[in-house]
Amino acid sequence: MSSLWQARFFTTIDRLQDLPKYKLPEIAFAGRSNAGKSTAINLLCNQKKLAFASKTPGRTQHINFFSIGGSHVGQHRKDATRIEEIRAFLVDLPGYGYAEVSGSAKDHWQLLLGRYVQAREQLVALVLIMDARRPFTELDVEMLEWFAPTGKPIHCLLSKADKLNRSEQADALRLAKSILTSYVDEAGQPLPFSVQLFSALKRTGLDEADLTIRNLLGLNDEANEPAAANGQA
Repeated sequence: MSSLWQARFFTTIDRLQDLPKYKLPEIAFAGRSNAGKSTAINLLCNQKKLAFASKTPGRTQHINFFSIGGSHVGQHRKDATRIEEIRAFLVDLPGYGYAEVSGSAKDHWQLLLGRYVQAREQLVALVLIMDARRPFTELDVEMLEWFAPTGKPIHCLLSKADKLNRSEQADALRLAKSILTSYVDEAGQPLPFSVQLFSALKRTGLDEADLTIRNLLGLNDEANEPAAANGQA
């Protein structure tokens, strides 16, 4: 059983000053509305309704935190929590879809997300979810370029890969790798960016994504490692 299956709702915030104060590793999930972000989180955590998708793209303007570990269920950040039992946080960022959102809401989203991904010390990595049929939209690239200067890892999930045939999947993966390797540090070395194909419907890439995320969070204890590793044929 993956430790990600322990995920429970912890808190939701829409102001930076309300971010949890705990010094625990966080990994954030970002993606354009309708890219399959909520579905991917639910599948990785083996739960049906942990993350919710808004029916109106871009309407949800909050950051949702899910704790890994701990004996609480639905624990709010202000309640008495045995924090030593919580090992890490998964962070669900607002989907970036602007069609039905006012200008002030867009400004709020950009300020909240930009500052969070650029300055959050506890944030150890970003999972960027993109529709494999339409990767690297303008907003995806904006998120990449917000986060790239931190030098922290980004793992890209090319979602809905089942909508592509094998040749198209190979082309999408090749294009993604080419774009990601173009991001380099001051010494000209590639940034720690990685990419894989993913399909929630077919469960394609589930074991690889689970193992990568647990590695980034430092959650790969001996009890969990073999099960995920065996699925990495």
